[in-house]
Parts: sequence; C-alpha cells; structure tokens
Amino acid sequence: MENTQTTKKEKTTTARKPNAAFMKTMTPSADLAAVIGATPVARTEAVKLMWDYIKANNLQNPANKRNILADTKLLKVFGKNEVTMFELTGLLGKHLS
Repeated sequence: MENTQTTKKEKTTTARKPNAAFMKTMTPSADLAAVIGATPVARTEAVKLMWDYIKANNLQNPANKRNILADTKLLKVFGKNEVTMFELTGLLGKHLS
C-alpha cells in the first residue's frame, strides 16, 4: 500500500475589495428622508436603516414576516399598503439619487 497523503493548499486570504456601486452615497428623497434621515447614504445602508425602522415600529406582517405593512411614512415611499421584502430594494432605489 502506498501512502497517499494529500496536502491541502494553503489558502492565502486577501481583503475583498467592495464594489464601488455599493459604496456610492446617494441622497434620499424627502419621503425617504422622513424615515431614514436626510444624510446621503449608500444603497446598502439605506436598506439597513429601513429594516431598523420596520423592526422598531413592528411593521412586519405577523402572519407572513416577509411582508411589510406600511405606516403613514412608508406609504409615501412604497405607494401601497403592503410590500414584500423582495420589493424593498427596488422601491428604495426610486427614492435615492
């Protein structure tokens, strides 16, 4: 029997370079600024701030946590009473410039 010992390649880790599109700061519209603030933010940060607002105000549908119920501020951003979490990023994009 031969000794078939395999050696693992040493993995060299390099810091990932973030995509510039994700880091671009954009100014929120007046309707969105009422929810997340008027400070220019990256799209990813806008989504995070929106989720913070949704959770703080208990706006997830209790029957289906994937759906977000709009209060008066979010109704101006969403344009409808209930949206899915998958629609959130697309709707926010319309309010960032």
